[in-house]
Amino acid sequence: MERLDVIGNISRDLTRYPDHRGGSRLGGAALFLSLAAARAGLRAIPVCVLGNDLAHLPKAQGLDTLDWSARIQVDGMSTTFDLEYDLQGELIRVGTDYGVAEGLTEHALRHMDLYPRNTYHVCCRRPLDVAAVLDRLARNGTDFSVDFFLPSAEEMIRAAARWLPKAATLFVNAAECRLLEQVIDSGALPEVVITDGPRAAVIHHFGRQVASAVPPPHPPREVSGAGDTLAGTFLAHRSQGATTSQALAEATAAAARYVAAPSLPIPAPRRG
Repeated sequence: MERLDVIGNISRDLTRYPDHRGGSRLGGAALFLSLAAARAGLRAIPVCVLGNDLAHLPKAQGLDTLDWSARIQVDGMSTTFDLEYDLQGELIRVGTDYGVAEGLTEHALRHMDLYPRNTYHVCCRRPLDVAAVLDRLARNGTDFSVDFFLPSAEEMIRAAARWLPKAATLFVNAAECRLLEQVIDSGALPEVVITDGPRAAVIHHFGRQVASAVPPPHPPREVSGAGDTLAGTFLAHRSQGATTSQALAEATAAAARYVAAPSLPIPAPRRG
């Protein structure tokens, strides 16, 4: 794999915790996953729609190392998320305005038709039409992986179920795994990476556990984006020839480092 095209949202996020952690920051699975993959040595390309408010991101310090050739800019506001967590890092409420991301499905389909032989990761989240995107990937014979977001996971897993056996890797947390098992036999899935917060992450191949790794014990400051960091790191290391166990160990370590010291403020536009 020479590059990974990541279909998903890039957003402005507000995270809230009972102990006053959190605040305003950049977010979106396509951004977190692409950054993690790039840091681990894989060229990663967000396939996304940016509004006027985030149009400057490709030139922002720290983000200008990404390949932004697959983003489009549309007049309007980018996606915003208001994410409320409990002290254990469980998401208890989410407020969303999708903004210009309503056009993501159309943009993704065009991009996939132009580059059918690329490798893709699909962040299965609203407002993406997951069935349309996965059907196109399957029809093109494209290599792809997927992940989910718990508030919409039940809807998205059911919409995606027909195509999930064709995915090279699925990333789910423990709660999403239970939803997954309600709609599809795990024995039909080539690879499922299952995370469980600070507890051991495991990998199943066709329903059989083949690897596990316990994340290093770093106290979390911010959990939003941890799963995307793990997925991007895992995919990058696998693309470079790491074994499943090696890639999972690297991925859990990267996610643990991320939750301990996240730093992705919304950059101001450069002058001039």
